[in-house]
Amino acid sequence: MFTLTSPAFKHGETIPKLHTCEGQDPSPELNWSGAPPKTKSFALIMDDPDAPAGLWVHWVIYDIPGGLSELPGNLPKTERVLDGAKHGASWGVDAFSRIGYGGPCPPPGKPHRYFFKLYALDKVLGLPPRATASELVQAMEGHVLARAELMGLFERA
Repeated sequence: MFTLTSPAFKHGETIPKLHTCEGQDPSPELNWSGAPPKTKSFALIMDDPDAPAGLWVHWVIYDIPGGLSELPGNLPKTERVLDGAKHGASWGVDAFSRIGYGGPCPPPGKPHRYFFKLYALDKVLGLPPRATASELVQAMEGHVLARAELMGLFERA
């Protein structure tokens, strides 16, 4: 079974303020296990389906080497990280302008759900840095061996 976890929070629990706009906003450490044996790379999309403007993309990273089983916390917000992994463009619904992790920062009110979706792929996609989440999803079509998901909550008063 392909699973995704984080030492920072458990599935369905609150994401610590450290990893949000109310804290220092570093990416959380993520760990996975049970990837299919033919996995060549991983891709991750973190999004918020509860954003008032629609699905809000917070993090896009792909071409993560298939031999890895974790992303360390506080990844640099640069185009390339981890021996070939690339950050895609994120932060928004239609306007994709930032690279790297951008933590939860919902408007005050009810808690929002943040989904970290990790895909095990049968190839290295080779997309250039700054690909959008929709470009990544299109490139992954037909190459997803397994998917693991971790959901955290965050709300601002």
